Amino acid sequence: MKKLLTLFFVLVALVVFSGISYADENGATVAECIEKSKQAAEMILQDKDAALAEISKKDGKFVWKDSYVFVMDLKGKMLAHPMMPGLMKMKSLLSTPDKNPKDPKMLFVEFVVVAGTQGEGWVEYMWPKPGSTAPRVKETYIRRIPGTSMFTGAGIYR
Repeated sequence: MKKLLTLFFVLVALVVFSGISYADENGATVAECIEKSKQAAEMILQDKDAALAEISKKDGKFVWKDSYVFVMDLKGKMLAHPMMPGLMKMKSLLSTPDKNPKDPKMLFVEFVVVAGTQGEGWVEYMWPKPGSTAPRVKETYIRRIPGTSMFTGAGIYR
């Protein structure tokens, strides 16, 4: 009986660890999104202009695997976005829905609400993965930058 229990725990551990390494190799993780958002916020507090320029680079340090960091303000203005720079040209994104054709969600409004009321949190919506046009379920971590009207975000695709 003891050998069976040991074998069971070894098999469970293998399944868990193989799942973690699969996620790490193929897509951004929750921990990476949180950490990259924190790093971007710290960089903005040190030098806003340089940080926004770096975050806007498609080949910059805030783009990794299948994810990226973006920066917005509480008025709904996109300040930095490496994958869709056209979003930065719009005055406000608050009236822009996600890419769900059946039930569009006002994702940018939700980002602002989370940043403005909670300071940090997760928002789920539909958005295309970089390099694709087909929408997929995405969960984005939103983090308010202390002492500012800005927030960072980074997400994972499901």
